[in-house]
Amino acid sequence: MVDYVEKIKELEDELKKTKYNKKTQHHIGLTKAKLAQLKEKQISRGKGGKKGEGYSVRKAGDASVILIGFPSAGKSTLLNSVTGADSPVAEYEFTTLDVVPGMLEHKDAKIQILDVPGIVAGAASGRGRGREVLSVIQNADFIIIVVDVNRPQALDVIRKELFDAHIRMNQHLCDIKLKKTSKGGIKIGRTVKTPKLTNETIKTVLKEFRIMNADIVIRERIDTDQLIDTIEGNKKYIPGIVVLNKIDMVSKEELEKVVKKIKPDLMISAKEKVNMEELKHLIFNRLDFIRVYCKEVGKKADMGVPLIMTRGDTLKDMCLKLHKDFLQNFKFSKIWGPSVKFGGQRVMKLKHKLKDMDVVELHIR
Repeated sequence: MVDYVEKIKELEDELKKTKYNKKTQHHIGLTKAKLAQLKEKQISRGKGGKKGEGYSVRKAGDASVILIGFPSAGKSTLLNSVTGADSPVAEYEFTTLDVVPGMLEHKDAKIQILDVPGIVAGAASGRGRGREVLSVIQNADFIIIVVDVNRPQALDVIRKELFDAHIRMNQHLCDIKLKKTSKGGIKIGRTVKTPKLTNETIKTVLKEFRIMNADIVIRERIDTDQLIDTIEGNKKYIPGIVVLNKIDMVSKEELEKVVKKIKPDLMISAKEKVNMEELKHLIFNRLDFIRVYCKEVGKKADMGVPLIMTRGDTLKDMCLKLHKDFLQNFKFSKIWGPSVKFGGQRVMKLKHKLKDMDVVELHIR
């Protein structure tokens, strides 16, 4: 049986000691391609085990947010502080054994917050019920990495486990078109320069994945990891933030050192409820939520209960969210708010982008 752990470690050690430059670029690309395939085989070999209780969570509300961190990072206390949920809290590790949901209500949005068991090194390959935890993250809309101020080294471990579990936090699907062909070799086109990726490296990586004939067009600057992600096509792109917890437990000088090292998005104390309101605002804003108010013809707008949508959503998205028949029978709309030039403006186009605090009156056949 192949010892994936040993082979993966060998390749990871090789990457660590190889300095990146033009001469080593090709070798690094080949090594990363081999490493990606080994990790995929390792994960595939471990699938099929019995699933733990509490790991199948039905999504609720306008978005699902997951708290991830080392055991005893303070996730349960944080869940209780922002939602009023009843997640067990204790001063020892592995208190949370199942997924515990809570509901945060903020600016009229209902945001599901999930507390999961702590992540440990090797989680992506199955250690510490890691696969079960990471599978819950795959279905989340947002990630909050909770870092204990006394264990800042946890952040690098968690980021690596997320990466190994095919989760790309705060990244996006690259603009690359890859089409396999039956002959002709590998043809490469670009609309931008890719200094970190030569034609030779691209061809080597593709061939390592047994792609001998293909047309590839690259429309943005990418590196080897992003090329491999495109080839594998199984990555999940999820926004997220890093919060530094338990800031009440260290001196000001020590806190400054940790902040400088990991650069968190927010510093908090879940136990003392420090910066809880700031965290709620940050979650809402990073989810890119907007509030749209519905108005019936001839009546005042219902300003009490907005429709929670995402920045960039259009009238078409609004119709689909309310009822599929609305889209088929749409005539026009009247809009009051920041997305139009004047109040009550008649808008015919379904591709019209809505903005926060718009009031929309739909006219349906």
